[in-house]
This record gives sequence, structure tokens and C-alpha cells, in this order.
Amino acid sequence: MIDVKVVSKRYETDDICLLELARPDGSALPSFSAGAHIDLHLPGGLVRQYSLCNHPGESHRYEIGVLRDPESRGGSSTVHDQVNEGDTLQISEPRNLFPLEHSAEHHLLIAGGIGVTPILCMAERLAHQGASFEMHYCTRNAGQTAFRTRIEQSDFADRVSFHHSRDEPSTRMDAAALLASPKPGTHLYVCGPNPFMDHVLETAQAAGWGDTQLHREYFAAEAINHDDDGAFEVQLASSGEVIEIPADKSVLEVLLDKDMDVPFSCEEGVCGTCAVRLLEGEPDHRDVFMTPAEHASNEEFAPCCSRAKSKRLVLDI
Repeated sequence: MIDVKVVSKRYETDDICLLELARPDGSALPSFSAGAHIDLHLPGGLVRQYSLCNHPGESHRYEIGVLRDPESRGGSSTVHDQVNEGDTLQISEPRNLFPLEHSAEHHLLIAGGIGVTPILCMAERLAHQGASFEMHYCTRNAGQTAFRTRIEQSDFADRVSFHHSRDEPSTRMDAAALLASPKPGTHLYVCGPNPFMDHVLETAQAAGWGDTQLHREYFAAEAINHDDDGAFEVQLASSGEVIEIPADKSVLEVLLDKDMDVPFSCEEGVCGTCAVRLLEGEPDHRDVFMTPAEHASNEEFAPCCSRAKSKRLVLDI
């Protein structure tokens, strides 16, 4: 864990606040790459993941943008209502499940709402590298467009298109037109609310984009229906111990009940912290941090949310 001080807290929009975090002694923070996120440990024991949105070349600070979610499970409301300038918090080192593909000839960046945080970091990195890219930023209206001034004053402003679905006249992004002609060297990156990302990715796939060209990052997993969940077994490769996983508990919950030291954070399959190697068995993947290709390979398993289709899974624990 890293101790950080809240150097500043300001509002980008009525419901998005920007926190600047730095070490209390001003020393350098761990380096990070565009698309990375940190775990933020909040009062009351909550842990939430937020994308870093400052330039990845900076080492003296991290910036995160936090949307007040009306359906918050406590994280965003805590940041907005209880975290103040001068407070000391703990964070994890940055992790990146949403990296840029540096072999790409062109990068197509698409942000929806608060999904702009990793996308903006990517744009600044690509501009610094002199790479080919364009950015599309979708919000309801101009007043809910965080970082607009920062983008308009950047040296890549001419490569950014703003789309406002509820302004008059509407400038809603036409995903079908934008994605109609995929090129092998172009990679697409999308972040935002789950329905927004699903629409973009489904439109891209229908237009012939390959799975390896598509990159996304989820802030939250969709609700999972547990009605058909059943019991199964997990075998620990290190000891051979076989553990029963009941229908009403996750693998992670059972392992923690046995006082096993398993790293975890989001507990809903978003962050990848708890992922372990899968050695045998057929999993029922329910996480959103792995790609379809990674699910198909069955090399990793998210014990916080995923279950088994086979009677037993053998995990590298």
C-alpha cells in the first residue's frame, strides 16, 4: 500500500470530481502506463478502482476522476461527501488491464461519460509519441463534459470530436458510420457505461472488426443471475486439498473463510486482482476484465465471481 495525500479536490462537472494524489513527502510515485488504474482505499474499509487520468510521464502525482453514481454501493458517494483536501488515504500501485497496442498503425479512442479518464490519458500519451489517433468523446450535453477545457487547450484538440446526445441539435455519435470500414492496423479502445461499450463493440464486430483489434475497460460488472448456481469443488494444486464451494458462496469467500491469503479488491470481476492460474476443469467465466480470447484459453480464473461448469476445478494455489 502507498500512503498519499489529497493535494486537491475540484469539480469538473456537477457530478464528477477530480482528486490529485501525491506522497506526503513529495517523493516519486510508481510509474504507470496509459490505461492504468489504482485501488483507492476509502473510509469505512471500501476499496474501489479508478483510472489514472494525468499524463503517464508524471511521477509526482496521480489524478483520478470520480463520478457520483446515483446507484453507488458507497464508493463514489464516499469520495464526494467524505474525502477532502489534506486527507491521507492509501492506494495500490498502478495496474493496467487496458493497455495501448503499440504495434497499431492508428488508434481509435472512444469515451462515454466518465470513461474519458483512461481515454484522455491514452490521447495525451499518443500525442506525446507522435502516434496516429483520433478521439471521440460522448456525453449528454456540453455541461456534463469533464476535461473539455483541458482537451480544447491541448495540442491534439483537432483530433477530438465531441458528441452530445441531448443537446439541440443532437450531435450523437454515429457508431455504425464511424466503424463501417475497419482496417487491419487500426485498434479501437472504448470505455464508459456498460450499455455504451456493448453498443460500440457489437457495432464494431458486426462491421467486421477482429477481436484482437478491440479493447475495452469496464468500471462495473453487470448483475449476475445466481438462480441456477450449483455447488462444485476446487482443488488446490499446492496441497491437493479439495474444497467444496456451495451454491450460495463464491470461491473467494470460501478461501477467505479458511484464512487463506488471497489478494482481492473489487469482488465483482472487474479489476483482476484475485485472478489465479487454472490448471484443470471447465470454468464458467463471469469476469469482465479478461477478453473473449482469454476466456477461451481457460488459463486464468476469477475466484471472486466465476464458477465451474465441470464438477471440479484445479487452481494454482
